[in-house]
Amino acid sequence: MRLAILSGSVFGTADFLADEAAERCAAAGLQVSRIKPASVDALLDAGADAILVCCSTTGMGELPETIMPFYSEMQTRFPLLTDIPFGVIGLGDSSYGDTYCQGGELMRELLLELQAREALPMLQLDASETVTPEVDAEPWLDELIGVLKGA
Repeated sequence: MRLAILSGSVFGTADFLADEAAERCAAAGLQVSRIKPASVDALLDAGADAILVCCSTTGMGELPETIMPFYSEMQTRFPLLTDIPFGVIGLGDSSYGDTYCQGGELMRELLLELQAREALPMLQLDASETVTPEVDAEPWLDELIGVLKGA
């Protein structure tokens, strides 16, 4: 199982989380491609059987600048990802109400539009509740690994 991991980060937390996820997934036996910076060509060249996106939220629910070009290019080129399993880890702050984890939600919706299949519901990590998102994500990542290995 070849897993492509992408991230969109404001202050580096989502990038760090994606790096930690890559290590955990590789240790579990998945072939991991950590795509940084995210690009459509790099994703397609990776020949991924599955995709994981770790994405922060900025401003009024927007994507971080580090992943915005990828998002726009995916919308323009619209490469179908038919039935490719994916997972999204959204990072945000629940005190922002309606825009909480909206960056992750935007990536999730895009992957669904491209006909990818959500392997697990999006994990939402709240910055107002945790200072160790990489630790908090471990049970979800372990479940994702199990789903991907069973696929």
